[in-house]
Amino acid sequence: MPQIPDQTGRRIVVTGANSGTGKETATRLAAAGASVVLAVRTTSKGDAAAADIRAAHPSADVEVRELDLADLASVRRFAAGVLAEDRPLDVLVNNAGVMAPPKRFETVDGFELQLGTNFLGPFALTNLLLPALLRSPDARVATMSSIVAVGGRIRFDDLQWERGYNGWRAYAQSKLADLLLALHLHRLTVELDWPVTSTAAHPGYTRTNLQSAGRSLGRAKPVRSRNLALPFTQDVEQGSEPLLYAAVGPNAVGGAYYGPSGPFGLVGPTTTASIPGSARSADLARSLWAVAEDLTGTTPPA
Repeated sequence: MPQIPDQTGRRIVVTGANSGTGKETATRLAAAGASVVLAVRTTSKGDAAAADIRAAHPSADVEVRELDLADLASVRRFAAGVLAEDRPLDVLVNNAGVMAPPKRFETVDGFELQLGTNFLGPFALTNLLLPALLRSPDARVATMSSIVAVGGRIRFDDLQWERGYNGWRAYAQSKLADLLLALHLHRLTVELDWPVTSTAAHPGYTRTNLQSAGRSLGRAKPVRSRNLALPFTQDVEQGSEPLLYAAVGPNAVGGAYYGPSGPFGLVGPTTTASIPGSARSADLARSLWAVAEDLTGTTPPA
């Protein structure tokens, strides 16, 4: 695995850090010396992840804090706690997500679950944490998208999938929205001359519980993931590399998208990924950002 640059003295928030790419990312960053906040919906699972990290790296500086991205009040509480520390935040890793529930669910705030959890929650979190990020001389926001974003479409006429819900299409929309978030934030940082680098990543096809957790929602029995038998899948250590590179890679640049370099972009070492045509419109990103501001009641600092 590529070496992570020394992160001693840096403060990093990783969402969804109790499992999958989030846990691996938090582990690697803590091993490199960072002070890592494991931002998780279920703190007992976060505590278990933190114990695993400390067992592997006894000097690891990790702490667990509750964050439910499907609840804007929880997002505000979490951000308020970080801001109250009055210390710089060097990196925000927007990793947490849910994939393809079989039927339409809503967040606490009435948003379609995937749009709310995968995009609107991270959008609000990013805006609310920007004051702490701007205290760092070299801050970064790394946002996890997905290779399925290429097939996504922003349905402004029905963002919440109140008509004809399709789990995979709703997931693709939410991950395209994440990519648009990262790209528009990059444009803002350039326009406002902020010392913040906004990047995006996708993990290719990485074997985690994401494939089964979302599809198990609302079912009496959990859905078992069958991806172990498929070609072109990779383990979480390799699959976390693009996100780690986006978050702390010394040569990562704002507005870039990172992913695996192997067949179909599904596996392999990290490379600069091609931004899909669906995400290249600055006007689309600006329009989505404005809608997200209205829905979440959050804006970047003046």
